[in-house]
Amino acid sequence: MTVYEAMGGEAGFRALVDRFYASVAGDLLLRPLYPEADLSGASERLGLFLMQYWGGPGTYSEQRGHPRLRLRHAPFRIGQEERDAWFGHMTEAVDSLDFQPEVREALLRYFDAASTSMINTL
Repeated sequence: MTVYEAMGGEAGFRALVDRFYASVAGDLLLRPLYPEADLSGASERLGLFLMQYWGGPGTYSEQRGHPRLRLRHAPFRIGQEERDAWFGHMTEAVDSLDFQPEVREALLRYFDAASTSMINTL
């Protein structure tokens, strides 16, 4: 079983991303990193990426091409503080949902490494 399946497919990822962005919306450090007036576009992109990454449909790549995460995040100043805030919101979102312990661990391990790799400034 893939993580995508274990999370309940699209519905599980949508719930995760919705909870994450509901928290980010009020974060004075992170919100400026999202230039769009509302977070629906960012939410859609992250949801599609995560679904694809964890074994779901390849819609993200079909619509946007290769993820190129570091390149796509390069225009934004991301230091340790931003990384820690992002990871904190994502950890809260993961913990707010009833995922199996091994799914929770896999998600947090990935988000820890991925968020750290986005740091582009001291």
